[in-house]
Amino acid sequence: MKRVLTLLALFIATIGPFQLANANTGEVARAQFTSAIEAREPVDEVSILSNNVNKVYFFSDLRNLQGQRVTHRWLLAGQVMAELSFDVGGPRWRVNSSKALQPGWVGNWTVAVVDGTGTVISEYTFKYIEANQ
Repeated sequence: MKRVLTLLALFIATIGPFQLANANTGEVARAQFTSAIEAREPVDEVSILSNNVNKVYFFSDLRNLQGQRVTHRWLLAGQVMAELSFDVGGPRWRVNSSKALQPGWVGNWTVAVVDGTGTVISEYTFKYIEANQ
């Protein structure tokens, strides 16, 4: 019995660090709201947007999420307004989504980046305000 426990301990000591080293350490390296995407990159950074503008983009540079389906979840004041999902094909993967906005949808908008397990790994917010403010 002691020999079995010793072998089991040796097995765990050998495999454990390997599993930890290869655990999902995916992250969002960069992300931002922007008025346009050119050559797979954002052209500017938007933090406040007037409601006379009817479209906004969200850019994210994902790292170590290959093989997962990642989602951009668009929320207005906590209510889900849209979800767009992407299959991540490599260790560095740039994706973007966009949202058509209605003038009455003023408030705080958030995009939650959700990994393949359903975990929110990052959140980003911009304000959509009345044009006369």
